[in-house]
Amino acid sequence: MFDGLKDKLSSFREDAADEVEENAEPVDAETAADTEAAADADATADDGPTGDPVEAEQPAASTADGAPSTEPADGEPADGDDAGPGRLKRAAAFATGKVIIEEEDLEGPLQDLELALLSSDVEMSVADRILDTVREKMIGETRAQVQTTDQLVTEALHDALLDVIGVGQFDFEERIAEADKPVTIVFTGVNGVGKTTTIAKLSEWLDERGYSSVLANGDTYRAGANEQIREHAEALDRKLIAHDQGGDPAAVIYDGVEYAEANDVDVVLGDTAGRLHTSNDLMAQLEKIDRVVDPDMTLFVDEAVAGQDAVKRAQEFDDAAAVDGSVLTKADADSSGGAAISIAYVTGKPILFLGVGQGYDDLRLFDPEELVDELLGEQ
Repeated sequence: MFDGLKDKLSSFREDAADEVEENAEPVDAETAADTEAAADADATADDGPTGDPVEAEQPAASTADGAPSTEPADGEPADGDDAGPGRLKRAAAFATGKVIIEEEDLEGPLQDLELALLSSDVEMSVADRILDTVREKMIGETRAQVQTTDQLVTEALHDALLDVIGVGQFDFEERIAEADKPVTIVFTGVNGVGKTTTIAKLSEWLDERGYSSVLANGDTYRAGANEQIREHAEALDRKLIAHDQGGDPAAVIYDGVEYAEANDVDVVLGDTAGRLHTSNDLMAQLEKIDRVVDPDMTLFVDEAVAGQDAVKRAQEFDDAAAVDGSVLTKADADSSGGAAISIAYVTGKPILFLGVGQGYDDLRLFDPEELVDELLGEQ
């Protein structure tokens, strides 16, 4: 899962670590002592006798015709000279067994990382956030030579990814456990992304944890929808509430809630017609379901392999229907990982589950920390 993105993140870690190591300043013992003394003297001169920064007044150099000289004063590095306070600071750090990471160390690797993220369908604002966080975590950092730069890069990348992937995350099972029963969950999304199968999978997931559920087919728009969800209900031995094609979706899900209340069923799982946010009549149905049923959660379902399209649709559905979270199907077939990286940050609502196969038990509770560790090869 997300193998392509894993490889690109691994390449960034290697490139960034190599770049920092190449720019480290190896020095011998005699040079180390001189460098430390020079750095200390430079710091003392900067601070002045009172500890406040001062600027020494230097007489302006001039040329023979009286014009100001462009030559550097004695003891000052020329532009582009390798000597100077920055180099002294890095050399002094290395002499004491440390390496300072500077912006130029990461410039090339970060450009490559940006291209890698965008080519993996990570949304642009999300890629920018990841890059900014890596910069904040690494530039100016000093590491002991007994550490590896790869460790620092990995830690920075871990924090950057978790920052965007974990937005809005909540404990789904805890919410089910603490909510008044029955809990009503409505599923929405476009046609053909595995919405109905996801409902069946979640019913099984709940059953394994001791929660009963009833299925309610609010997809009264599509021919064959009743047959599709009925097959799942029969395979799982679940009660199905359904009306004839063309019926009122809100009425179907409301009937599901009444059945659950009368029969002590814990969770109502309501299907809806696949729709685009531009389908005004179908969006009106969602609004009516919200008004009549007042579901506890509305979950958006899309395919992980849809990448940027899934991210865009998630944002549009959230704007139209105020979703509480997302489920990504076909995550096991997705090498890019762009949707999984981006959706939570773009919508402000968490990914709650990943579909990782065809079986009813192939629904994986989404854990941002676990996914980041997997992406970075830490598990």
